[in-house]
Amino acid sequence: MFTGIITDVGTLAARRGAEFTIGSSYEAAGIALGASIACDGCCLTVTSVSPADGGSLFTVHVSNETLSKTTLGSWQEGQAINLERALKAGEELGGHMVSGHVDAVAELLSVDIDGESRRLVFRAPSELACYIAPKGSVVLNGTSLTVNELEDDLFGVNLIPHSLTVTNWGAKKPGDKINLEIDLVARYVARVMESAT
Repeated sequence: MFTGIITDVGTLAARRGAEFTIGSSYEAAGIALGASIACDGCCLTVTSVSPADGGSLFTVHVSNETLSKTTLGSWQEGQAINLERALKAGEELGGHMVSGHVDAVAELLSVDIDGESRRLVFRAPSELACYIAPKGSVVLNGTSLTVNELEDDLFGVNLIPHSLTVTNWGAKKPGDKINLEIDLVARYVARVMESAT
């Protein structure tokens, strides 16, 4: 499990087919083989790790299912990637409960200045729009965000200056594809309601 609070922005150092090597500021000694790290919101398993200048290089293998449901298939070397280590018992839950299982890809439609913040509008796949609610939570590229408004399959969020500087959001532009995970509570409430009818 994760919280949607980004703790590092890594870089895709190499890609060989479905094997991705990511550079991070995490200490290599602190990453166990088999550890889960959310990479732009995708929970991936570390298969190797080595020390590197300023941190570590860790490798993950990506399944065809993950490639089909996320943006990972289009990743290029040098790309900035939002990273979050798995939540440990007793740690602060600063965002919301996040599984790291991406549901689909959303499209960033617009980025507008809103005071010192940025207001972003996205289009969600129509079949997932019913799980998104104003003032509810969504995960976009691994970041826990609050929905400001919703109209059909369009929804908006705000990013404060801090979020823009400690994530890869500052470089995002209209037309970019974004990993979307809907709120776990919304998913299970909808499932219970379906079963009750």
